Amino acid sequence: MHNDGMMLAGKLLLAAAVFAAGCSPQDTSTQTSAPGAVATAPAATTDSALPGIDWPVYRGDIAGTGHSSLTQINADNVASLTTTWRYSLRAAGDSSPAGPNSQATPIVVNGVMYLPTADAVVALNPITGEEIWHHTVQGETPSRRGVAYWPGEDNMPPRILFTAGQHLIALNAFTGEPVTLFGDGGAIDLGIPYNSVPLVYEDIVIVGANTPRGAIGGIGNARAYDLRNGLKLWEFSSVPQPGELGHDTWEGDSWVDRVGVNAWPFYFTMDAERELLYLPLASPIPFAYGGDREGSNLFGNSVVAVNINSGEYVWHFQTIHHDIWDHDPPAAPALFDITRNGTTIPALGVTTKSGYLYILNRATGEPVYGVEETPVPQSNVPGEHTFATQPIPVNPPALARVSYEPADLVRAEQTSAEHAQACAELVANSGEIINEGPFTPWTYRAAESDTNTTLLFPGLVGGPNWGGAAFDPASGYIFVFSQDVGTFGWMQAAADALLPYERSGPRPANFDVQIGDSRWPCQSPPWGRLTAVDSNSGDIVWQKPVGITEGLPPETQQTGRPGRAAAIATASNLLFMASTDDNRFRALDAATGDELWVTTLPQRGNANPMTYSDANGKQYVVIVATDEVVAFTLP
Repeated sequence: MHNDGMMLAGKLLLAAAVFAAGCSPQDTSTQTSAPGAVATAPAATTDSALPGIDWPVYRGDIAGTGHSSLTQINADNVASLTTTWRYSLRAAGDSSPAGPNSQATPIVVNGVMYLPTADAVVALNPITGEEIWHHTVQGETPSRRGVAYWPGEDNMPPRILFTAGQHLIALNAFTGEPVTLFGDGGAIDLGIPYNSVPLVYEDIVIVGANTPRGAIGGIGNARAYDLRNGLKLWEFSSVPQPGELGHDTWEGDSWVDRVGVNAWPFYFTMDAERELLYLPLASPIPFAYGGDREGSNLFGNSVVAVNINSGEYVWHFQTIHHDIWDHDPPAAPALFDITRNGTTIPALGVTTKSGYLYILNRATGEPVYGVEETPVPQSNVPGEHTFATQPIPVNPPALARVSYEPADLVRAEQTSAEHAQACAELVANSGEIINEGPFTPWTYRAAESDTNTTLLFPGLVGGPNWGGAAFDPASGYIFVFSQDVGTFGWMQAAADALLPYERSGPRPANFDVQIGDSRWPCQSPPWGRLTAVDSNSGDIVWQKPVGITEGLPPETQQTGRPGRAAAIATASNLLFMASTDDNRFRALDAATGDELWVTTLPQRGNANPMTYSDANGKQYVVIVATDEVVAFTLP
């Protein structure tokens, strides 16, 4: 990284001033900074985000609502949206087909946009997409999901926080230079990598842990650090240690060095008034066989509330007991207030890969609309004792497909004769298909000649995934996108000595077939849908398929398509979403789910959108489409 200080200091001041003034810069079209260049710190930049203008954190606010108060773009004019600028996220010289495969949501604070690229973190002018500074990350790849902002204090300028491998790195937000007073020369060695976006609250930064099988250390605890110097403040034991609540939910020594149960979400949320941080914790690893970990296995598949200052446990809610499906809560909960029987309840909504939305009192963890411990099918794998019941919400009902029957096989009139025939052949060649409803366990094959096969819904990719929920405070609606892609699998004798049994399955394992350039699921559509839930009752208001299957005639194209990201909501009663694999970016009516605008992206927008405006109210909507940032605005 080199320093072109004077020119870039002026550029950063100009970008912030232009953003505040709401107009385009003059005579700067050729003044682009070279990769690696940085600016010196301009004292004129303010220290706090601008409410209603900025998008200062991954989901817009620390409550994770994915909501903006902006209204310039509305139902009457959204069809006029046009592309205003693009910015490539590729590393220099990269011409690979996939590129960085970014899942990032940029942030905008005080007239500057920040986000990761394939090999760097950059600051951009959010009006033009012009690069302000560019910090190349050496040795490790920056998280492809996003960055966080700290406004600084006293003589400490604002900072950009991001992860790269097992390091948490702090950059000067004015210049892109490493903050040498933070950790060791601007970085902290986390030991366990975290591949997502840190949470910043006051002078604390929170990170999670990504612990795939074989990860060094492997323990999935969330950790907190002092933003001023990088010193560690606390660490929460996601697998309770001796003497801690929940330790007895792990039989014998099964808790020792347990991998998984990790806080891997793309982002965290918190209740600032109560200083409660919410940790969505994943499944134990390995997930498919639990004969070595008898019990409910807290805090696996749980949302845990802790005090953000101390990491002290406050409450927990477990969404699956003794998970064998890898159906963890993949996203941090969205926080909101609801009104019930004339009383305001502080609430949250946490989605799970199992297809359910749990609406809880965020102060206590108690379900608002009831949860019933429901008897579920039991495993026939030797030594495995699945839990007798699972907690299923009374309301709302499942937001994704949670069962399959032979009558659910797609029919030619729903899609095409070619598709129906290919799916019928897949079923005929898949042996004895078993699905007993929600939480169907993996069936056991005792001999090589056995053909019994579990068809799991939702499949291993889950129903709702890491995008999370969005919330509109005006209507009280919670918006959740889910996909319906089943997975085949069974348990068999393990090939190694670590565990006696392991999960296996066909390749590919999904319940879909290749038609043309894409894969089409084999159950009746929809295959991807957006649901609006009234938080004040728990009832589903509307549910619409989102995404088209190209190659079908117009009358049957609206099948919905798979996706993992989520929508955002605006105060003009719009939803923006680009999750689906049909490479479309859409605006929907938040009251009905009807499509109001759609555009085709150059590549898939496998990310959550964001929006911001300048001081004159000119609104921009941005999506990261695989290898570039694409910004839209009104003419």
